[in-house]
Amino acid sequence: MTKREISQFERQRQEKLSRFRESGVDPYGGRYEGAKQSADIKGRFKECDESQRAKCAGRIVLLRDIGSLIFMTLRDWSGTIQAGLSKKLLGDKWPLAKLLELGDIIGAEGQLGKTKTGEITIWADSVTLLSKSLLPPPEKFHGLSDIDLCYRQRYVDLWANPEVMERFKKRSSIIATVREFLGSRGFLEVETPMMQQQAGGAAAKPFVTHHNTLDMDLFLRIAPELFLKRLLVGGMEKVFEINRNFRNEGLSRVHNPEFTMLELYQAYADYNVMMDLTEELICLLVGKYCGGEQVQFDEKTVNYSRPWRRATYAELLKEYSGCDIDDTSSVRAKAKKLGLEEAGMDDAVVINGVFEAMVEEKLVSPTFVIDYPAALCPLTKRKKDNPKYAERFELYIAGMELANAYTELNDPAVQEENFKIQLRGQEETMAKMDADFITALKYGMPPAGGLGIGIDRLIMILTGATSIRDVVLFPLLRPASE
Repeated sequence: MTKREISQFERQRQEKLSRFRESGVDPYGGRYEGAKQSADIKGRFKECDESQRAKCAGRIVLLRDIGSLIFMTLRDWSGTIQAGLSKKLLGDKWPLAKLLELGDIIGAEGQLGKTKTGEITIWADSVTLLSKSLLPPPEKFHGLSDIDLCYRQRYVDLWANPEVMERFKKRSSIIATVREFLGSRGFLEVETPMMQQQAGGAAAKPFVTHHNTLDMDLFLRIAPELFLKRLLVGGMEKVFEINRNFRNEGLSRVHNPEFTMLELYQAYADYNVMMDLTEELICLLVGKYCGGEQVQFDEKTVNYSRPWRRATYAELLKEYSGCDIDDTSSVRAKAKKLGLEEAGMDDAVVINGVFEAMVEEKLVSPTFVIDYPAALCPLTKRKKDNPKYAERFELYIAGMELANAYTELNDPAVQEENFKIQLRGQEETMAKMDADFITALKYGMPPAGGLGIGIDRLIMILTGATSIRDVVLFPLLRPASE
């Protein structure tokens, strides 16, 4: 449809809007009390009760005008219901009813019954225009099909594609279940700053903003970790936060610069406790929202039956790449063969590049990758029996990293030295030492386990969505071309 054709359709709708106003009807309505959800109306319908009345409000998504009778399908966020409008029932309001068209939001009230084809219908004796649509809806009742347009015009996508509405309702329900699960285990939900003086808690490039009154640069947080750990110091022994993180990095099927993260900390625990908690939580969600342990995701079948596999980073590297983690020359040779940059790079970084390239996508059913090289984990306690490795795990499902957890480092001297090492060569990220966090550790932070779960990716695996844009209401997009 061309821009000229669209403006022609809009002109026609503007003319109808004027006719409503000339008739004394406010085309943008107002309060409409007593309306019930379409699903509730259908659920309480009784075949033999001719006295039933119903009142519903929704958008017209299908309209069939057959002269003295109009059938409309109204959609609200619970589903659809048919409204039947007749010249006989509406009387002098009939001419205005004939002006209604696809996309308009209306209220309909009348007797509830069934058509000859058995469809539950509100036989309206009262119709109220609540909002006149000035732009034509998608051409097909079956929905908006242009994927890019779906993301840009989510306000159309939600009502044009019922499965999209259901996915986002499910997202909300999943997050509520996560909160309920953690609350039942004694975790306290908290909120920590989104704007921070130091960008800490992860290695990522931050977004920068400026506070005019204080004349200081601030960073949108890349992680809430260091503030949540301050709460452990303060005596809050189980805390969690579900909120946004911001990372000034790329866009992909599994990355959005603004994303939702669950992060939690438990005093006197370690990464083994975090593994148990993660497995229990996700199995609960899979059982409630997926209906079984075998779940299809894209072209993969994910088996969530317990117990989940726990394998060391070194074991998996050997299994899928053939490289021994201690044989750095063979790892660098493999990196070259894969086309990865390795010259002048730290051994641990090269090893991780090979791991990401050859191992991650192979981890389809839930796998806890444990005991990472310590050089990759500046906030993590090292293993007492082998300090080359850190007590850290990442959880992979369907080839995606879904969770990251540590036995938290609480020695202030070691933490300060790790920060110094981490900051080398990171000038472009504007990262600085968080001296106050070191001060907090000096007061004493209890031994603890910490866990982060990417909520958007969690929603992906629970709903079958293969792009993060499908589970974020308003994903970041390039500007639309003119």
